Amino acid sequence: MRSGSERGEAGAAAVEVVVMAKHPTPGQVKSRLAATLGAETAADFQRAFVLDLAARLDAAGIAVWWAVWPPDAPFHDVVPGARVLPQEGADLGERMGGVARRLLAGGAGGVVLLGADVPHVHLAEVRAAVQALERGEVPVVLGPAADGGYYLLGLARLVPEIFRDVAWGRPDVRSVTEARLGALGVAYRLVADDFDVDEPADLRRLAERLRQGDLVLPHTAAVLARAGVS
Repeated sequence: MRSGSERGEAGAAAVEVVVMAKHPTPGQVKSRLAATLGAETAADFQRAFVLDLAARLDAAGIAVWWAVWPPDAPFHDVVPGARVLPQEGADLGERMGGVARRLLAGGAGGVVLLGADVPHVHLAEVRAAVQALERGEVPVVLGPAADGGYYLLGLARLVPEIFRDVAWGRPDVRSVTEARLGALGVAYRLVADDFDVDEPADLRRLAERLRQGDLVLPHTAAVLARAGVS
């Protein structure tokens, strides 16, 4: 996939892929995992997810931006050479909207946002979202998550209403988003369902994915083993 500074054959601006990532600071990440496994282990998982996702995206030739929280976090200590944007805003909606606004205003042909808590994401779904925006098929793409939210959001243009007054983390985030898109008359497409890793049960599901043998996440596998998750 092209980086945002390149152009397609028809001269269209490229779609940018962005990972929304918190810096893996103990006590500041994965609170639901920390409640069971402790703050240090939760931060270890966050770091492992970022490293494994970075490796998979790089190996697939998918150039990404890393949108980092806190905005002044030393993220290059985690992923050296990463293209970094600061997240800014009072809540997740403001931060996602701000990142999308900045890239679209800078000339991107679209933006695909991912969470860092899907190191196992099917890269074919990321490519499908990018291609749908590149081809102008729909202005919005959603990747439904098992917890009722979404793990992927693609935008060909900013739709600010989907970022405002949303109770992030609740199981109705996706349904609220779809209802607002419907009310606005904004067409959207779904890519395949997946899950993000927030709860201990999600870790067990991820461990099962790794046992199937079609996915390699070495950093995550090492933390799963240390944490005794199977």
